[in-house]
Amino acid sequence: MTRSLFSRLFLKPVLIATIGLTATAPALAGWNFLGTKQTDTLTAFKSEAELNEWLAAKKNRTQEQYQRRQKETAKMAQQSKMAESPAPVAMMAEEKSADMSSESESVTNTQTAGVDEGGIVKVHNNHLVILRRGRLFTVDIGNSRLSPTSVIDAYAPGSSGHAWYDEMLVSGNTVAVIGYSYSKGGTEIVLFNIDRNGQLSYRSTHVLRSNDYYSSRNYASRLIGDKLIFYTPLYINFYRDPLSCFPAVRNWEDGKAGEFQRIAPATQIYRTDEDLDPARTQIALHTVQVCDLSKPDMQCTATGVLAPAGREFYVSKDAVYIWTSPYARYNHRAAETAPPVSASVFRLPLDIKQAPTALKTMGSPIDQFSFLESSDGYLNVLLRSEGPAASMWSAEGGSKDLALLRVPVSQFGNGTQSAPLSHYHPLPSPSGGHAIQNRYIGDYLLYGAGNTWGRNHATESTAYALAWKTPQNAAVKISPEHSVDRIEALGKNALLVGTRNTNLVFTTIALGGTDRTTHANPISRFQLANAAQGETRSHGFFYKPDSEKSGILGLPFRGSGSSGWQQLRNVSSGIVYVKNHNLSLSEMGILGASPNPNTNDNCKASCVDWYGNARPLFVKGRVFALMGYELVEGKVQDKRITEVRRIDFSPVSAQPQRRP
Repeated sequence: MTRSLFSRLFLKPVLIATIGLTATAPALAGWNFLGTKQTDTLTAFKSEAELNEWLAAKKNRTQEQYQRRQKETAKMAQQSKMAESPAPVAMMAEEKSADMSSESESVTNTQTAGVDEGGIVKVHNNHLVILRRGRLFTVDIGNSRLSPTSVIDAYAPGSSGHAWYDEMLVSGNTVAVIGYSYSKGGTEIVLFNIDRNGQLSYRSTHVLRSNDYYSSRNYASRLIGDKLIFYTPLYINFYRDPLSCFPAVRNWEDGKAGEFQRIAPATQIYRTDEDLDPARTQIALHTVQVCDLSKPDMQCTATGVLAPAGREFYVSKDAVYIWTSPYARYNHRAAETAPPVSASVFRLPLDIKQAPTALKTMGSPIDQFSFLESSDGYLNVLLRSEGPAASMWSAEGGSKDLALLRVPVSQFGNGTQSAPLSHYHPLPSPSGGHAIQNRYIGDYLLYGAGNTWGRNHATESTAYALAWKTPQNAAVKISPEHSVDRIEALGKNALLVGTRNTNLVFTTIALGGTDRTTHANPISRFQLANAAQGETRSHGFFYKPDSEKSGILGLPFRGSGSSGWQQLRNVSSGIVYVKNHNLSLSEMGILGASPNPNTNDNCKASCVDWYGNARPLFVKGRVFALMGYELVEGKVQDKRITEVRRIDFSPVSAQPQRRP
């Protein structure tokens, strides 16, 4: 068996000292492996003049490179543009994107407690608020009711609605719809008022300048208290005025756009010692924007770091971590010999009074679930050797050459130092598909592989569990006997979901052990015959505990052999509810979709369900199944769930609210 690249780099320190640095010079050149505690932070530009000087130098370098290529032969010029020009990188990302063209009970399966994520359904007092195909709906569920209340366009009156309205959050009596608009030039935030009766009214529209934020797994927005948090990539175009790519916001009133106003002065733009060459590497301003929803006139601030364009991000309770490396597509043949790509990880505090910090690193995370800022003061990140693409679909493929980076947050500093080699811990590769799933559950990291968005044919898979506090100990192999397309927490234990032949399979995993040993034992397996997972996104699943050892889980499903991409166009067949008791699983029942759901909605915006369309909901002691425009209520009795009633809240059935 060929030793992994991470293993060759990090398992043999003596070998690294003698020959490894030569073999991995592109990845390690210029690295400082002191690993001592740092007190410095990243350096911000001191003034607008200093920022303009830096940008002018990069612009001149870009022009010089362009002129040099013009002097070459036509064939060599074409090859040079393909290999070096930064312009196609941004165009590739944008063109692909265009084609893909409160104090309340949580109904969102979030990654971090206290950090809400943008989704398609939220709760406001006695109402469900649902974002569906360019419209907002409210449904009254108070006092055992189940009735449509209000419907309104998810965009401003008079607007074309030509945007992807993917996410929604509720803070107090404010509903924030998050979308991406190519015509408006960035991330669109549409604010609505909601009253105690569930009536919606339009308030305002704001546009944050950004490139497309879409990811097949991650979410663009987070909410902590009344602070709306965004990560937005901004690719710097040196063929025009670079400042036209910097963080800015503008209002959209009466169908007219105001001027973009910059919200990140030079003193909030940070850099490292890395000499970014725009002729060879697409440069991005990785930006964290925080908008205050507590004020009638939403105000936003921004902090940015200049780095290569490849990225993934994770939001903890008080910071945003951004992992960057040069944009690269995964090349299996090249990955067999290439060292892990050079990268950097930035920590941007949500309090803009605190300066960002950074570390040089290697490789790249799979998705946001690869990160954990743990309470012991460490950042833990599951890595693969190649660099990330510009998000989008990058999580759905790539190598299985894996390692865990576990580094103290105190070692983050001004970006000149590198995470010590001893902080990387090579891991065994899972089998069973090309898309890796990973999740931190309690004291353990679990990971496995499936096909997720494609059709899964794997029948034999392996997964692994690692005690992340002691990663020097071996990861424990798990044999679930099915692909691993989803990993979820059942309290302190785990659930693996995947397919085997024509069945959708759920397997519980008991996690435990000591500092020296890890136990990860399959306990119970439940199969839903002739079925496949109906939703790939994390929000499609929900587990409602009723004690430390028991609870109910729900997951959308569709017919066997179905590919994950079908969630973009078709509603799931139903939602299956499964009882967990001491990790023993038993089916409670199915709340199914109507055979002929109403699809005549005269959709004008967001007519593809990029973020899915079905959710199991546990709220106010009741159980619901959201499937497209249907909301089905179930009743739990004698460990079974049966349908009580259903409503169709589609625009044809629901009474639209008149705008004043």
